[in-house]
Amino acid sequence: MSLKIGGTIEKVNGKELFYSEFAEKYLAGNQPVLLTGLMDDWTASKHWVSSNGQPNLIFFPTHFGKSKVQVADCDTREFTDQKRIEMSVSEFVNHWLQGSKENHDVNGKSVLYLKDWHFVKEYPEYQAYITPLFFTDDWLNLYLDKYHMHDDLDADRVSNDISCSDYRFVYMGAKGSWTPLHADVFRSYSWSANVCGKKKWLFLPPQQFNLLNMKNTVYNIFDDISETEFPGFKKEQNEIIFVPSGWYHQVHNLWDLLLRDYKEAKEYIEDIKDICDDFEGLCQRNLAANTGINFNDFFIFISRFSLANVVELYYLRGELNSENSIWHCSPIIKHFALNLSSIRKTALKMKSEGVKGNLGIINLLETLSDPKFLKLCTGLGRIYSVIHEEENWSCTMKKALMADFAKYGSQVCSPEDLITFIDYAVSKLSSNCDEQNPLLSVLYEIQPHEQN
Repeated sequence: MSLKIGGTIEKVNGKELFYSEFAEKYLAGNQPVLLTGLMDDWTASKHWVSSNGQPNLIFFPTHFGKSKVQVADCDTREFTDQKRIEMSVSEFVNHWLQGSKENHDVNGKSVLYLKDWHFVKEYPEYQAYITPLFFTDDWLNLYLDKYHMHDDLDADRVSNDISCSDYRFVYMGAKGSWTPLHADVFRSYSWSANVCGKKKWLFLPPQQFNLLNMKNTVYNIFDDISETEFPGFKKEQNEIIFVPSGWYHQVHNLWDLLLRDYKEAKEYIEDIKDICDDFEGLCQRNLAANTGINFNDFFIFISRFSLANVVELYYLRGELNSENSIWHCSPIIKHFALNLSSIRKTALKMKSEGVKGNLGIINLLETLSDPKFLKLCTGLGRIYSVIHEEENWSCTMKKALMADFAKYGSQVCSPEDLITFIDYAVSKLSSNCDEQNPLLSVLYEIQPHEQN
């Protein structure tokens, strides 16, 4: 099979790029970009790099040596990934240093690559980096700071809270370490900052995925396909690469890829459908194993965020007053409205695909009283106040909000329920407003109003 993918990766000075430009050109445009000038003040850039520009390896065992980490053996394949072993940071650094001294594999041992170290979660007081403004609207990690993605975690995963709690990783590897072809967890977008050294990246755009014709079986793109042209580039020290996801918006189109993965997982085990007592349950378990999320997880995720966006809008509605011109032109209002529009459109797609029934119960009044949810709302408001340079606020619950939801009903259990809830909330927020109300214009111009 021959794949030829042309293109170059644009390099941009991050200090000269506006958030709106990044969102429109690279995030919505689904294009990778290399950003410079954003790491000058990072603690990691000072502590983790020696004066000669080489990795300051001794710093890690001195300060974090006892941490247990997952390390990939880059020379040993295990199914579609590299073999993983667990060791301490001190053991990993010792292996690296021995290999550097001898300039070849240590006693025949493979090159090792430290991967998926939940450094931020394990060392919250050590601020290794400052998240660039372009990546602060991060629903995934904001959510996982408060909730597990899966409600039915087994005992081992619950006990090891760090292992499944976020996706803010540190990677470390000597020359020759590498990662097989893969898509990011939940098919999300990601960003990667090179604190020290150089990395070569090879990109396969999502529209070319079907040419592989073998889901999860391509390990080394050159060995398994052919050594043809790819948009490859080298990322230098103090540069950040934005790796786009396979969809237009992190919530807007996630359902499309999740549905595709579901259908593929279902097709692979179709031959055991007649002898399986819970075939749909098996499909959902396979989907979660392959992508990190299933229909129930995804539905609860977008339902909680729809409520969080409504809470923020209720707060701003009370602060700004709908008669005030600020309500009509505020970019932060439009941002929250766009979020609701994206979630509503996703719920409509789920409904059109026949997804119904009880996907997961979200009790609105109980959720509004949940300290974890209130922290989620506060975090969301803080992020958007930074993005739009608004004065920061704390998310205060209003009696009117509780009263409105009490009249509406208390539960959201299906995509149809979620659509109805969003329409109800928008109607309450838009009362006494003219046709220029940003909620109505954004929500129903992007997604025409559907009467249920």
